Amino acid sequence: MSLQIAIIGSRGRMGQANIAACRESGATVTAELDAGDDLAAGIATADVVIDFSSHHATAEVIRLCAAHGKALVIGTTGHSAEDKKSLLIAAAHIPCVWSGNYSVGVNLLFALTRRASAILASDYDVEVVEMHHRFKKDAPSGTAARLLEIILEERKLGAEALRHGREGITGERTATEVGIHALRGGDVVGDHTVMFAALGERVELTHKASDRGIFARGAVRAAGWVITRPAGVYDMQDVLGLK
Repeated sequence: MSLQIAIIGSRGRMGQANIAACRESGATVTAELDAGDDLAAGIATADVVIDFSSHHATAEVIRLCAAHGKALVIGTTGHSAEDKKSLLIAAAHIPCVWSGNYSVGVNLLFALTRRASAILASDYDVEVVEMHHRFKKDAPSGTAARLLEIILEERKLGAEALRHGREGITGERTATEVGIHALRGGDVVGDHTVMFAALGERVELTHKASDRGIFARGAVRAAGWVITRPAGVYDMQDVLGLK
C-alpha cells in the first residue's frame, strides 16, 4: 500500500509542488487542505501530514496531528523565535520533521557551513545573503535563518550579534557581528550564499535553486522517513544521515 499523505497549504506554490512530488513518488494524496477546509477530517485520512501553509496555522496542525496520532512534516516559515520554541515542545509528542529547507543540496550547505564556521576563526567575517521571488512574505528566509543559527552556534554568539542590513554611519565592522541581507525580486526560487571574508581571501558557499520541486521531493522523502521514527522533532539532516 502506498504512503498516504495529507497536504496542508495545497493551493500555494509549494502545496502544488508537494502534490506533484507525492504523485511522482507513488504516494497517495488523501486530502488537499487549505484555509477554510476541515483540517481534522483531512488529517484523519493520512499516515503523515505535509504542512507548507501559514505560520499562524502551525499550532493547530500540530495539535490535530497529535490528537489523531499522525506524523508531521513542517516546511512553514515565518515563526518568531519565541513561538517556535513552544511549537517545538508541542511537536516533540509526535514524529515530526521540521526544516526550513528540504533540498538535499541546501542541507549539504548547512553541513558545510557548520564545518567552515568551526574552522574559520573570528578573523573571517561572516555574511549571509539570500534572494527570493517578489511574492515571498517573510524575511529572512527559513533557510537563511537556519544558516544563521548554525553560525551563531559554532561561534558561540547570541542573536544580538546579527545585523539585518546596514544603513548610515555604522562604524567599522566588529569581529563578532554576523550580517544578514534579504533580497527580493522577480521569480527567484531561492539563492543562498554564506561568505567568510578575511584579509587576503574569501570563501563563499552558495546554493541556487531553479525548481521548487527539489524542496517538495525532499519533503516527501522526509514523510516516508518520519513515519518509522519514534516521537520527537527531527530535521532534514537526520533524514539524510548528515549528523
